[in-house]
Amino acid sequence: MGDYRKLWSNLNMNLEKHDVLCAVLPEIYSKVYLSQNDRPEGMNYFNFVVSEVHGLRIEELDNHKKQGGKVIGTFCVYVPDEVILAAGAIGVGLCGGSQFWIEDGEKVLPRNLCPLIKAFVGAKVSATCPYFQSCDMLVGETTCDGKKKAWEILNDYTPVHVMELPQMKREKNIEDWKMEIKEFISRIEELTGNKITFEKLKETVILCNDKRKALKRLYELRKNIPSPISGLDSLLISQIAFYDDPQRFIQKVNELCDELDERLKSLQPNGKKRILITGTPMAIPNWKMHSIIESLNAEIVVEETCTGTRYFENFVEENANDMDELIENIARRYMKVNCACFTPNAGRIEDIIKYVKEYKADGVIYYNLSFCQTYSVEYKKVEEALNKENIPVMFIETDYSEEDSGQIKTRVEAFIEMI
Repeated sequence: MGDYRKLWSNLNMNLEKHDVLCAVLPEIYSKVYLSQNDRPEGMNYFNFVVSEVHGLRIEELDNHKKQGGKVIGTFCVYVPDEVILAAGAIGVGLCGGSQFWIEDGEKVLPRNLCPLIKAFVGAKVSATCPYFQSCDMLVGETTCDGKKKAWEILNDYTPVHVMELPQMKREKNIEDWKMEIKEFISRIEELTGNKITFEKLKETVILCNDKRKALKRLYELRKNIPSPISGLDSLLISQIAFYDDPQRFIQKVNELCDELDERLKSLQPNGKKRILITGTPMAIPNWKMHSIIESLNAEIVVEETCTGTRYFENFVEENANDMDELIENIARRYMKVNCACFTPNAGRIEDIIKYVKEYKADGVIYYNLSFCQTYSVEYKKVEEALNKENIPVMFIETDYSEEDSGQIKTRVEAFIEMI
């Protein structure tokens, strides 16, 4: 990474503490990613993005702000990127996946809270994440009780707009969500000073759909036996999707897919067990589970998570005659995401079974972050449904630390041998 210390200093970052984080990340990335054999050439772009994760992209955000633009931080796949982009702003995903931020998060939050929440709060409290420091506003949502209260803490440090996500999917709930999107549009217009027109919103709907199509194309390629790309690399691409420039990201993913199309012509069966991961999202740089599983005789072929299929499945209907109809199309698309915050949530179970069949998965690993109550409670019904379908499933609860890695590896190894 180049010398960005002046830029970081202007963002009021804790440089001394940030140096510690910057010293650790390259070693972890090298161990997890660069040690893989026969990676696609197209992954070099994503390697570069990680190498400049706190550098070049932050410089792009800074240049955007110098030209009068705004940067919006988000934490969830329910926040409509289309709206942010239509106002000429840049949206960046902020969920933290590093143990590094937990200690600072616990200074203002209880210890028995999900590590993802403690990490992203810790990132802001410690002033060690330049993405947080670049944001003019954060957008929260009501997907879990822990997050709801965390927004109140973060609001002491930076402006936070909270979108109330309905917890059911009836018509009146969709109408409520449509109203939330309209309020969000007004808030973004107020912040940016830019009017979101029907034409501009339709343009960004198409852009976001193109991004989803690129990711879906990548995942479709993973259905092949064997997959032409590792689960680790696919996870990294999904994580980068949340903060990279959309048009550049679409181009690079499609270039990679072109290469993978060629790879398929020469791939031979490798005998590895095909695994579906489901459960809580894996925010960057949380690569723990994928790294453990793919160090064994297995390959991860699909993730039914927010950093997987939930992010790109279902497109916004582009045909609309006016602003109200287009907003309704956006609302209906986002309400199709099957998060564990909904009740009932049979759609998620149906998705898991559908993906097992489509991706020819041999088994399912249900990944749950410690103290993530919604996904933890939902496991019982998922397990029952998979058992009826004779689909092997294993539940793993963990956090961001490496202390239980050996134990998890032993359990996964036994699971792979069993299936």
